[in-house]
Amino acid sequence: MKKLLVLVLLATALVAAPSATPTAAAGAGSVVLDGVTVKPRPGTRQVVTVNRTRGWRARVVFWGRHDGRWQRQFTATDGRIGYNGLVRPTRRVQGSGTTPLGTFRLPYSFGMHPQRDAWDPSYRRVRRGDYWVLDNQSAHYNRYRNRRQGGFRWRLGSSHPDSSERLKDYPQQYEWAVVTSFNRRQVKRRGGAIFLHVNGSGATAGCVSAPRWFLKRAVRRLSSGAAPVIAIGR
Repeated sequence: MKKLLVLVLLATALVAAPSATPTAAAGAGSVVLDGVTVKPRPGTRQVVTVNRTRGWRARVVFWGRHDGRWQRQFTATDGRIGYNGLVRPTRRVQGSGTTPLGTFRLPYSFGMHPQRDAWDPSYRRVRRGDYWVLDNQSAHYNRYRNRRQGGFRWRLGSSHPDSSERLKDYPQQYEWAVVTSFNRRQVKRRGGAIFLHVNGSGATAGCVSAPRWFLKRAVRRLSSGAAPVIAIGR
């Protein structure tokens, strides 16, 4: 009878035990998802993790938080990072081809397609004359701006160290793209235009990229109300 009672108690404990989750503690307020330390913001319910696998290759995963648990939504194994690898954010230099480590907000997305009713209203369609400013002499450094607004040297050629990105020049990569909060304080010469965007032919110049299907699905699911972040790890 005692053996039977022990077996019953063990079975009850196994049923009552919580199921395994893909998260692990990593310091106060942090979690580990797919081996990447994430520092969510208050209210964060969407996360994109970027785990470098080799060289400039990476695994990119979209996560959602439901009923208090992080759940993997979809995964791309053919992600890309900068051609010179990863670097701490404070050590990054403009034009270095490096991708910053850490957790960053995903404040809004942009792309070549018109807005859809089901998408987050923060989405912005690229228009003629839209640039991402990388002119170190501009007060609009590391900001989205149209040339008609002025305030930056949009005529500088692509070989100039202060040239800005004309977004229409990247119809493939920026068909769907998501802005990160890297260098939101506009520290000069640290660089910017660090996005999550569609894969090109190889490594990026510092962004994170993933296959077209991944970005298409991500842009349709991201919600500013879910305080989404991207976490980039080794």
